[in-house]
Amino acid sequence: MTITAAADGSALGNPGPAGWAWYVNDDCWRAGGWPHGTNNQGELMAVLDLFRSTAHLPGEKLHILCDSQYVINSVTKWMPGWKRKGWRKSDGKPVMNVDLLKDIDRALTGRMYTFEWVRGHAGHDLNEAADDRARAAATAYQQGVAVRQGPGFGPAQEGATLQGTTQEGAAPAYATPADAAPPAQAAPAARPAAPLRGGQQELFSTPDLFSTPDLFSELDEPVPAAGGDMSPEAIVESLERELLRPETRADLGRTGVLLHPDFTEIGSSGRIWTRDDSMMALEENPDRPTDLEVLGAERLGEGAILLTYRSYSRSGTALHSSLWVLDGTQWRLRFHQGTPEA
Repeated sequence: MTITAAADGSALGNPGPAGWAWYVNDDCWRAGGWPHGTNNQGELMAVLDLFRSTAHLPGEKLHILCDSQYVINSVTKWMPGWKRKGWRKSDGKPVMNVDLLKDIDRALTGRMYTFEWVRGHAGHDLNEAADDRARAAATAYQQGVAVRQGPGFGPAQEGATLQGTTQEGAAPAYATPADAAPPAQAAPAARPAAPLRGGQQELFSTPDLFSTPDLFSELDEPVPAAGGDMSPEAIVESLERELLRPETRADLGRTGVLLHPDFTEIGSSGRIWTRDDSMMALEENPDRPTDLEVLGAERLGEGAILLTYRSYSRSGTALHSSLWVLDGTQWRLRFHQGTPEA
């Protein structure tokens, strides 16, 4: 039998009050969060807690539904290489969220699992249920109230839960990485959890993991916010120029702030890129410096600006349109399309 569960994370402000959740059914789910964290940290923590919560069932396969390609690629593609390099990326910089990734690496030892990408906010029942609970946890921390943790995955839930799981032979999009430990190796037991205020539990060996600066709070300079001396059009142009700089494109934290959580891009080949796709591709190949000539900046409402421009690079010129929207007090890129100029 295979246990099918969705895992999701949420951050209000990203970074900000953050939550995570995994969901099998209404009788089998779990959620938690922190006063300050990022969406990626929530996504990773949901996967980690799912492995820990099912550690007493090492013989059961896990089929994990996830809308974050960052998480899927981190676990199934990049983590083995990061480990060989001492948890550093190809450019020698430390891997982001390394504590969570190390814990996931330990938790999946001996486990049988597959990942499947599902599009977020697209009506997938399990994904929507996990997203609702992760956002509720983040909201609870924002409001200073207790988080609904859920029943978890204990002996009382096993019978009911496994009746709703899928049979072996399903073909998810992502398979267990080839270098994962063999299934015969026993899975590690979950670590003891220390109680925290509000009924939450600390699932890390380092209690203050999220009291240290995260990948977004380590930015060299703040993202321009709405208001101040700069006009919205000037702010958007400044941010667009920033996104064209190689040092920005190579920084996951920076692009994570500049790109809206629902960002999409239509590339010159016609491919549709998600936010996670774009962030990973930019980090791996930040390219050379690019200059731009603004063609227009049109306000589409109180909180939306359409920026059109021509870019100049060694490969030639291209025409671009970027839709920037106001997310709270910050402008973020919601949609982009670029077409090489004849």
